[in-house]
Amino acid sequence: MRTRLKVCCISSPAEAELAIHHGADALGLVGDMPSGPGIIDGELARAIARQVPPPVETFLLTSCATAGEIVDHVAYCGTTTVQVVRHVDPAAHEIIRGRLPTIRRVQVLHVEDDSILELAAEYEPYVHAFLLDSGRPKADVVELGGTGRVHDWVLSAALVAQTHRPVFLAGGLTPENVGAAVGSVTPFGVDLCSGVRTEGALDEAKLGRFVNSLGNAGRARPTWRFV
Repeated sequence: MRTRLKVCCISSPAEAELAIHHGADALGLVGDMPSGPGIIDGELARAIARQVPPPVETFLLTSCATAGEIVDHVAYCGTTTVQVVRHVDPAAHEIIRGRLPTIRRVQVLHVEDDSILELAAEYEPYVHAFLLDSGRPKADVVELGGTGRVHDWVLSAALVAQTHRPVFLAGGLTPENVGAAVGSVTPFGVDLCSGVRTEGALDEAKLGRFVNSLGNAGRARPTWRFV
Protein backbone atom coordinates (compact mmCIF):
# COMPACT_ATOMS: atom_id res chain seq x y z
CA MET A 1 0.00 0.00 0.00
CA ARG A 2 1.37 3.39 -0.98
CA THR A 3 1.15 6.36 1.34
CA ARG A 4 -2.08 8.20 0.55
CA LEU A 5 -2.10 11.85 -0.49
CA LYS A 6 -4.64 14.40 0.76
CA VAL A 7 -4.37 17.91 -0.67
CA CYS A 8 -6.08 20.38 1.64
CA CYS A 9 -7.29 24.00 1.41
CA ILE A 10 -8.83 23.43 -2.03
CA SER A 11 -10.47 26.73 -2.91
CA SER A 12 -11.76 26.32 -6.48
CA PRO A 13 -12.79 23.68 -9.02
CA ALA A 14 -9.53 24.37 -10.87
CA GLU A 15 -7.45 23.55 -7.78
CA ALA A 16 -9.47 20.36 -7.32
CA GLU A 17 -8.73 19.32 -10.90
CA LEU A 18 -5.03 20.11 -10.49
CA ALA A 19 -4.75 18.05 -7.29
CA ILE A 20 -6.58 15.10 -8.85
CA HIS A 21 -4.38 15.31 -11.95
CA HIS A 22 -1.34 14.88 -9.71
CA GLY A 23 -2.77 11.81 -7.99
CA ALA A 24 -4.54 13.13 -4.90
CA ASP A 25 -6.55 10.45 -3.11
CA ALA A 26 -8.51 13.05 -1.15
CA LEU A 27 -9.24 16.76 -1.17
CA GLY A 28 -9.74 18.95 1.90
CA LEU A 29 -12.41 21.67 1.85
CA VAL A 30 -12.03 24.09 4.75
CA GLY A 31 -15.16 25.44 6.39
CA ASP A 32 -15.36 28.45 8.68
CA MET A 33 -12.36 28.57 11.06
CA PRO A 34 -11.10 31.00 13.70
CA SER A 35 -7.82 31.28 11.75
CA GLY A 36 -5.85 29.70 8.94
CA PRO A 37 -5.84 29.52 5.12
CA GLY A 38 -8.18 28.13 2.52
CA ILE A 39 -11.53 28.95 4.14
CA ILE A 40 -14.48 28.68 1.74
CA ASP A 41 -18.21 28.93 2.27
CA GLY A 42 -20.59 26.00 2.21
CA GLU A 43 -21.93 26.79 -1.24
CA LEU A 44 -18.49 26.62 -2.86
CA ALA A 45 -17.55 23.49 -0.88
CA ARG A 46 -20.75 21.86 -2.09
CA ALA A 47 -20.04 22.81 -5.72
CA ILE A 48 -16.50 21.42 -5.58
CA ALA A 49 -17.60 18.21 -3.83
CA ARG A 50 -20.18 17.56 -6.53
CA GLN A 51 -17.59 17.69 -9.31
CA VAL A 52 -15.02 15.35 -7.69
CA PRO A 53 -15.12 11.89 -9.28
CA PRO A 54 -14.83 8.64 -7.35
CA PRO A 55 -12.71 7.17 -5.92
CA VAL A 56 -11.30 10.53 -4.77
CA GLU A 57 -12.59 11.37 -1.29
CA THR A 58 -13.74 14.83 -0.22
CA PHE A 59 -13.05 15.89 3.38
CA LEU A 60 -15.04 18.71 4.95
CA LEU A 61 -12.98 20.40 7.67
CA THR A 62 -15.49 21.61 10.22
CA SER A 63 -14.91 23.61 13.38
CA CYS A 64 -18.45 22.98 14.60
CA ALA A 65 -18.46 21.85 18.22
CA THR A 66 -21.64 19.77 18.52
CA ALA A 67 -22.85 16.68 16.70
CA GLY A 68 -25.96 18.44 15.40
CA GLU A 69 -23.99 21.33 13.93
CA ILE A 70 -21.48 18.94 12.36
CA VAL A 71 -24.25 16.83 10.80
CA ASP A 72 -25.92 19.91 9.30
CA HIS A 73 -22.62 21.20 7.90
CA VAL A 74 -21.67 17.90 6.26
CA ALA A 75 -25.17 17.22 4.94
CA TYR A 76 -25.24 20.60 3.21
CA CYS A 77 -21.77 20.33 1.67
CA GLY A 78 -22.21 16.73 0.54
CA THR A 79 -18.67 15.49 1.14
CA THR A 80 -17.76 11.84 1.62
CA THR A 81 -15.81 12.44 4.84
CA VAL A 82 -15.93 14.82 7.78
CA GLN A 83 -12.72 16.00 9.42
CA VAL A 84 -13.52 17.26 12.92
CA VAL A 85 -10.83 19.78 13.81
CA ARG A 86 -11.87 20.46 17.41
CA HIS A 87 -11.50 18.08 20.34
CA VAL A 88 -15.19 17.25 20.71
CA ASP A 89 -16.89 14.76 23.00
CA PRO A 90 -16.02 11.35 21.52
CA ALA A 91 -19.68 10.34 21.81
CA ALA A 92 -20.51 13.03 19.24
CA HIS A 93 -19.07 10.73 16.59
CA GLU A 94 -21.63 8.07 17.48
CA ILE A 95 -24.43 10.59 16.95
CA ILE A 96 -22.93 11.59 13.60
CA ARG A 97 -22.70 7.93 12.61
CA GLY A 98 -26.35 7.40 13.42
CA ARG A 99 -27.51 10.34 11.34
CA LEU A 100 -24.96 10.10 8.51
CA PRO A 101 -24.08 6.39 8.39
CA THR A 102 -22.24 6.53 5.05
CA ILE A 103 -19.94 9.42 6.00
CA ARG A 104 -16.42 8.58 7.16
CA ARG A 105 -15.34 10.33 10.36
CA VAL A 106 -11.79 11.61 10.87
CA GLN A 107 -10.77 13.19 14.17
CA VAL A 108 -7.95 15.72 14.22
CA LEU A 109 -5.50 15.47 17.11
CA HIS A 110 -3.33 18.52 17.65
CA VAL A 111 0.12 17.28 18.66
CA GLU A 112 1.23 19.46 21.56
CA ASP A 113 2.28 16.84 24.13
CA ASP A 114 1.85 13.15 24.93
CA SER A 115 -1.73 13.68 26.10
CA ILE A 116 -2.73 12.90 22.51
CA LEU A 117 -2.03 9.21 23.21
CA GLU A 118 -4.73 9.05 25.87
CA LEU A 119 -7.05 11.19 23.79
CA ALA A 120 -6.65 8.91 20.78
CA ALA A 121 -7.55 5.87 22.88
CA GLU A 122 -10.79 7.60 23.89
CA TYR A 123 -11.72 8.42 20.30
CA GLU A 124 -10.63 5.15 18.69
CA PRO A 125 -13.92 3.21 19.09
CA TYR A 126 -15.85 6.02 17.39
CA VAL A 127 -13.80 7.15 14.38
CA HIS A 128 -12.54 5.77 11.09
CA ALA A 129 -9.18 7.55 11.19
CA PHE A 130 -7.05 10.20 12.84
CA LEU A 131 -5.27 13.22 11.41
CA LEU A 132 -2.30 14.62 13.32
CA ASP A 133 -1.80 18.36 12.99
CA SER A 134 0.06 21.26 14.61
CA GLY A 135 -2.80 23.43 15.84
CA ARG A 136 -3.12 25.15 19.21
CA PRO A 137 -6.76 24.80 20.18
CA LYS A 138 -6.24 26.49 23.56
CA ALA A 139 -4.24 29.50 22.32
CA ASP A 140 -5.55 33.05 22.63
CA VAL A 141 -5.94 33.00 18.85
CA VAL A 142 -7.24 29.48 18.30
CA GLU A 143 -5.40 27.49 15.63
CA LEU A 144 -7.12 24.40 14.27
CA GLY A 145 -4.91 23.69 11.26
CA GLY A 146 -3.10 25.26 8.35
CA THR A 147 -0.25 26.51 10.53
CA GLY A 148 2.63 25.42 8.28
CA ARG A 149 4.46 24.18 11.40
CA VAL A 150 6.04 20.78 11.92
CA HIS A 151 5.20 19.13 15.22
CA ASP A 152 7.02 16.43 17.18
CA TRP A 153 7.18 13.40 14.90
CA VAL A 154 8.32 11.22 17.81
CA LEU A 155 4.88 11.69 19.38
CA SER A 156 3.23 11.12 16.01
CA ALA A 157 5.12 7.85 15.56
CA ALA A 158 4.12 6.74 19.06
CA LEU A 159 0.47 7.28 18.22
CA VAL A 160 0.79 5.42 14.93
CA ALA A 161 2.29 2.48 16.83
CA GLN A 162 -0.51 2.59 19.41
CA THR A 163 -3.63 2.87 17.30
CA HIS A 164 -5.40 0.41 15.02
CA ARG A 165 -6.87 3.26 12.97
CA PRO A 166 -5.30 4.81 9.86
CA VAL A 167 -3.39 8.01 10.61
CA PHE A 168 -2.89 10.98 8.30
CA LEU A 169 0.10 13.21 9.06
CA ALA A 170 -0.20 16.98 8.55
CA GLY A 171 1.75 20.02 9.71
CA GLY A 172 4.40 21.81 7.69
CA LEU A 173 4.99 19.06 5.13
CA THR A 174 6.98 20.07 2.03
CA PRO A 175 8.68 18.35 -0.91
CA GLU A 176 11.91 18.60 1.10
CA ASN A 177 10.76 16.95 4.34
CA VAL A 178 8.01 14.52 3.36
CA GLY A 179 10.47 11.66 2.87
CA ALA A 180 11.80 12.07 6.40
CA ALA A 181 8.25 12.42 7.72
CA VAL A 182 7.05 9.19 6.16
CA GLY A 183 10.20 7.38 7.25
CA SER A 184 9.84 8.57 10.83
CA VAL A 185 6.09 8.27 11.33
CA THR A 186 4.92 5.66 8.75
CA PRO A 187 1.48 7.26 8.38
CA PHE A 188 -1.33 5.86 6.29
CA GLY A 189 -1.44 9.17 4.45
CA VAL A 190 -0.05 12.69 4.37
CA ASP A 191 -1.99 15.94 4.30
CA LEU A 192 -0.59 19.15 2.89
CA CYS A 193 -1.58 22.75 2.35
CA SER A 194 0.94 25.60 2.68
CA GLY A 195 3.93 23.51 1.57
CA VAL A 196 2.65 23.33 -2.03
CA ARG A 197 1.26 26.87 -2.34
CA THR A 198 2.66 30.17 -3.56
CA GLU A 199 0.91 33.34 -2.37
CA GLY A 200 -1.99 31.16 -1.31
CA ALA A 201 -2.53 29.44 -4.66
CA LEU A 202 -1.86 25.76 -5.33
CA ASP A 203 1.51 25.64 -7.11
CA GLU A 204 1.72 22.90 -9.73
CA ALA A 205 5.51 22.76 -9.68
CA LYS A 206 5.65 22.39 -5.88
CA LEU A 207 2.87 19.82 -5.93
CA GLY A 208 4.68 17.82 -8.59
CA ARG A 209 7.89 17.82 -6.52
CA PHE A 210 5.92 16.76 -3.44
CA VAL A 211 4.31 13.86 -5.29
CA ASN A 212 7.71 12.71 -6.58
CA SER A 213 9.21 12.90 -3.09
CA LEU A 214 6.28 11.01 -1.63
CA GLY A 215 6.60 8.29 -4.25
CA ASN A 216 10.21 7.76 -3.21
CA ALA A 217 9.44 7.75 0.52
CA GLY A 218 8.50 4.11 0.98
CA ARG A 219 5.28 2.39 1.88
CA ALA A 220 2.67 2.71 4.59
CA ARG A 221 1.95 -0.16 6.95
CA PRO A 222 0.29 -2.77 4.69
CA THR A 223 -2.30 -3.98 7.21
CA TRP A 224 -4.17 -0.66 7.28
CA ARG A 225 -7.28 0.03 5.27
CA PHE A 226 -9.28 3.23 5.39
CA VAL A 227 -12.81 1.79 5.55
